[in-house]
Amino acid sequence: MQHVDGNALAGPLAEFFSFDVTMATARCNGCGTIAELARAMVYRSGAGTVVRCGSCDHVLATLVEAGDRAWIGFSGVSAIEVPRG
Repeated sequence: MQHVDGNALAGPLAEFFSFDVTMATARCNGCGTIAELARAMVYRSGAGTVVRCGSCDHVLATLVEAGDRAWIGFSGVSAIEVPRG
């Protein structure tokens, strides 16, 4: 399956976060790499979106949307740093 980069998360996640989440850095639980979400690999399918670490391919997050509900999981991220100001 082809992937796009983490910038593809800007639209879907803008509804839930009041900042550009692609500029936030996340620490991967798999390899410990700290990188902007924009550098992640994003795979989209009919079942939802899977975000994988650009360094080790570990699943960082999942996003599933269905009608008037959405489920966001950050199971592969140990911390997210958000720039302020």
